Amino acid sequence: MKLREATTDDLPDLHALIESAYRGETARAGWSHEADLLEGERTDQAELGAMLANPAQHLLLFHDGERPACCVALTRKDEGLVYLGLLTVDPARQASGLGRMMLAATEDHARADLGARRIEMTVIGLRTELIAWYERRGYAATGERRPFPIDGHEELEFVVLEKSLL
Repeated sequence: MKLREATTDDLPDLHALIESAYRGETARAGWSHEADLLEGERTDQAELGAMLANPAQHLLLFHDGERPACCVALTRKDEGLVYLGLLTVDPARQASGLGRMMLAATEDHARADLGARRIEMTVIGLRTELIAWYERRGYAATGERRPFPIDGHEELEFVVLEKSLL
């Protein structure tokens, strides 16, 4: 799977992909959505554009046709540590193995292109099926919990998962 860095020309399609996979009725076509937990937009084009402008952040995508089928964000945190976020697969393509391939390609990119030795992510703790999916791919809960950043959702918290890339 060949990933490429997103550009500003990709922003409308990336935004549409992310929203379709995380929130609203379209997200329910897949299995890894937040639609039952949260409403509203997951992100917006301005936030995605700011990610592109930040040299510590890498917004990667995989095209399988005219529009992106998957995307992911990687952020350099410190020496050897990369944060993985926004792993997104078109809801119609979930459970096809595409997410597994995207995750493996992302880890390869983090290791080879960003010098990562470890990769971490946060997952909403209530999303036990998604956490189990990552655990089957070598991620382990660190025991650390982080607060959810959106006011009015104090019942939610993040579980921190980590994997060695060595």
